[in-house]
Amino acid sequence: MGRIVILGSAYAIADEHRENTHLAVVEEDQILLIDAPGSPIARLMRAGLSWRQINSLIITHFHPDHVSGVPLLLMDLWLLGRQDPLKVYGPAHAMERLQAMMQLYEWEKWPGFYPVEYISVTEQEQTCFIHTPLWRVYAAPVRHFLPTLGLRIELASGSIAYSSDTEPCESVVQLAQGVDVLLHEATGEGPGHTSPEQAGHIAAQAQVGTLYLIHTPPLTQPEVWVARARQAFTGPVSLARDLMQIVV
Repeated sequence: MGRIVILGSAYAIADEHRENTHLAVVEEDQILLIDAPGSPIARLMRAGLSWRQINSLIITHFHPDHVSGVPLLLMDLWLLGRQDPLKVYGPAHAMERLQAMMQLYEWEKWPGFYPVEYISVTEQEQTCFIHTPLWRVYAAPVRHFLPTLGLRIELASGSIAYSSDTEPCESVVQLAQGVDVLLHEATGEGPGHTSPEQAGHIAAQAQVGTLYLIHTPPLTQPEVWVARARQAFTGPVSLARDLMQIVV
């Protein structure tokens, strides 16, 4: 069975209890890492996962709370002895800036550094950019402050959609059609973001199995956020929490 591990569930400001939003999709002994803030290796260890399992990295967009840990991740993998190539996927906007960021660290001078391939994902609806025996991954551009990708991941055991940071948009509805699990951001209504009610409406339109609200601000009453989403979606709704594991 595949599973999603919530490595972080917070919006842009993390705290002592929650890390910025990033995810690990686990199938068999492989990890598809989605975004990389903070110290990703340490977070994987907290979740009981091994750095040796990392297959690929997807970057949804180039904001600090989604990419700040990429240089540390790449360096730590090198120091831990990784030799296998690593593929990093994302919108061209993010791939260009990630490579420029690594150049500032002069990574090309690090002896014995494993191959890293930066792959720009076409910003079109329902673009399949990873197709392996373990998973098929689709992307579509969503509505944020800069080029950002929403994702759909199909495993042998089920399907997942992740909105990334976005205002409500038809792209997410299409990506999420009929998925077992939709992880939708619920920062709050405003430019580039979504309210719980809006996330619930998208889940209803897409006829998903279960809705998880993620990328949320600090909540003194989490049940209120969930209740707001349930105004529009009658299926199961939960708040994503750090280190939560969701079987798909």
